[in-house]
Amino acid sequence: MFLAFPQAVLLDVAGPWDVFHNANQLWEKSPQPYSLELVAAAGGLQIGTAGGLPLTASKTIQSCRGPIDTLVVPAADGLEPEEVSPETIRHICRLAAQSRRVVSVCTGAFILAAAGLLNGRRVTTHWRCGSDLARRYPSISVESDQIYIRDGNVYTSAGVTAGMDLAIALLEEDLGRELALRVARNLVMFIRRAGGQTQFSTTLESQIAERDSLRDLLAWATDHLNRDLSVEALADQVHMSPRNFARVFRKELGSTPAKFIERLRVESARNMLESSTADHGEIATKCGFGGVNAMRRAFLRVLKVIPSEYRDRFSSNDRKTSEVD
Repeated sequence: MFLAFPQAVLLDVAGPWDVFHNANQLWEKSPQPYSLELVAAAGGLQIGTAGGLPLTASKTIQSCRGPIDTLVVPAADGLEPEEVSPETIRHICRLAAQSRRVVSVCTGAFILAAAGLLNGRRVTTHWRCGSDLARRYPSISVESDQIYIRDGNVYTSAGVTAGMDLAIALLEEDLGRELALRVARNLVMFIRRAGGQTQFSTTLESQIAERDSLRDLLAWATDHLNRDLSVEALADQVHMSPRNFARVFRKELGSTPAKFIERLRVESARNMLESSTADHGEIATKCGFGGVNAMRRAFLRVLKVIPSEYRDRFSSNDRKTSEVD
């Protein structure tokens, strides 16, 4: 059941909804595994969305009765927790108590927090809002760099498309990995991201540089991670002195060149660990670490986990590594 407030973020509703809908379409047995329902959290059955496309609910929150398998609370643009009426909070608590599991997408976590459903739990939300959630609700442990988090029967996800990642995980939990991967492929999801992964992409961050020369340099570096990418070599590529290059780089990207390149290499290695069966030595060479031990140290610094553990947790193929890092 999706509980939507006025100004709902459309993709927070439609993305997870389509995951479950696709699971119904691909399920080869009867009955279908999911019965999808949209419920209006406030006002009448018409729900305005932040993008302007209206939705029509089948019922209002007041008329809902349990039991409920999965209660999903998407984000609502501009909705402050204190704007949710005490009556609506009581209904949310009632529905949550009747639900097998409770899910928030993006800033839907603020609504669950206002209802007291996140007290003492580990949660995540959109990276822009994590510090605000932690400040408002100090009893919550906010990890705002995670894709999604499960704590007991409460699941919280990061912003927008992360809701689809969480829905895929719920589907896998319910009906198995094979169907979850078929749905992900059907929806042309580029990569199946698992909980615990960071919301941030180093490659995407490289595009915030104001200078075209820096953006072009980092695009080149991403494609040549096995080359010499020392400060001196990078500075020479853009015809700057190493000292001036390091200063400009830190100003525009908020990091030293060495740390940024290390994160690029770790991100590339992560993708290979998730999607390929290449051994660790091959990955370390292709990503420019120079050896397995150097890659292991980099993973510990950046991700707080060694490569073999990362692959065991996040790999999208059936290979489980027995390699020693």
